[in-house]
Amino acid sequence: MHPATARLRPSGKVFVVCGLWLVALGTYFLFARPALLPEDAHYIGRSFEALRSAAPGLERWLGRVFNVMGGFMIASGVLTALAAYRLLARREPGTFAALSVAGAAGVALMSATNFALSSAFRWLLLLPALLWFAGLLCYLREGAPDRTPAAGLRGVRQ
Repeated sequence: MHPATARLRPSGKVFVVCGLWLVALGTYFLFARPALLPEDAHYIGRSFEALRSAAPGLERWLGRVFNVMGGFMIASGVLTALAAYRLLARREPGTFAALSVAGAAGVALMSATNFALSSAFRWLLLLPALLWFAGLLCYLREGAPDRTPAAGLRGVRQ
């Protein structure tokens, strides 16, 4: 059993927050996000009515697409939080690369796309990308793992 007082390094704390944010965003996409937002119709340059008449099944289809996206966001968030809580302190080879690719393919791409779309949420959605980047910087600054005997027990069940 690991000590109850095991401490997460700063990078671990940042990535736990990133993971929880992904779970929350995925939950929103799964249960609350409408198929079309006002900014979607504005970007396309058509009214909701015109979109509905041109593509009657569009909203139903988008609802399913957002269910899949929400599920993947939740899955990514759970795995990010798990990696942060259990694996970051061990600094396994490939950890930085995996977190970099996950951040670039996930939150950075989402943020960049929202800027390209001139989304009303673009500045808000820049924050998770910046937080992910801060987590990577923290990870680099933390250096080698703590190799003391007690550190080997932190966050790892024997």
